[in-house]
Amino acid sequence: MVNNKKEHTRKTCVKQGPDAVIAKPMKIGGSTPYDFAGSHWTAYGGLLPVATMLEKLQFQQLIEEHVTILRLTKSLPGFRFVLGMVLALYVGFSRLNHLQFLEQEPMLTGILGVVRLPPQCTFWRFLASLHLTAARQLLEVGRQMRQRVWEAAHVGLQEVTLDTDTTVHTVYGRQMGARKGYNPQHRGKRSDQPILTFLAETREYVGGELRKGDRPTGRQIAQHLESVLAALPRSVKRVYARADSGFYCWAAVEAYERLGCQFVLSAQKTARLVEQLQTARWTGSPRTDADGQCEFRYQPEGWPEHAASWHCGTRKRPNPS
Repeated sequence: MVNNKKEHTRKTCVKQGPDAVIAKPMKIGGSTPYDFAGSHWTAYGGLLPVATMLEKLQFQQLIEEHVTILRLTKSLPGFRFVLGMVLALYVGFSRLNHLQFLEQEPMLTGILGVVRLPPQCTFWRFLASLHLTAARQLLEVGRQMRQRVWEAAHVGLQEVTLDTDTTVHTVYGRQMGARKGYNPQHRGKRSDQPILTFLAETREYVGGELRKGDRPTGRQIAQHLESVLAALPRSVKRVYARADSGFYCWAAVEAYERLGCQFVLSAQKTARLVEQLQTARWTGSPRTDADGQCEFRYQPEGWPEHAASWHCGTRKRPNPS
């Protein structure tokens, strides 16, 4: 067998990583050299302003104060493990095995102060050493960073709208807690069902949790709402909330009322509710694209007597096609 050197000889990669450990992150200043003819630029130059922003927000101080890291690390300090994973998320790498593509990326290694990133197994061992309470501790870090960003950017929102929903995270294996349930993209496959809440005005992630694939119970919904309200900045005085029919239960309604939120929930289409919709008085809906709207008082089955609520129903226009 004869090998053609032009076809089978592997080309030598261009050396881009630093030769020695950099003591501190690279910074751009007036004396920074630049040109427009370089052929080996990094595609991740945007990490530098992100790292600078995290430094201004004292991200390291918050991690060291609030996140419990008991594992003694050698290749990187505990904070830099967290920082490396956060920066990888910024550039679009959502899995730890993707870090192999950034192993000698000069911008990332320069920020972390290493010659090359540790292997994937080292990151896995670091994550496995964290206790389950680290999830809540990281949410507290996010809350304080959100407060600092709002203060620095002079964002003084006094009224906010919370959008709460569940999503489907398909799993491939026998992960604990995965269930076969609502999964429109991969029907019949096991999945988890996280709960997520976002701010409608700024599109910020406020809080969430990864949970098993069953529909959340009323108690879980109430606990999630309490944690979300506690994560809002201090300037917020009035809270509006929106959720779909998956949160239509008395426990969620009671939590909203106890926390002082004005809310809108999509009602589950039960037989009693459909009957009242059919007998209700419908009028036009000039502000929407619906055929009509109606309003009536409805007592959900199993709810307390004082929990009778107002429901507005709409009828969509028929599809022309």
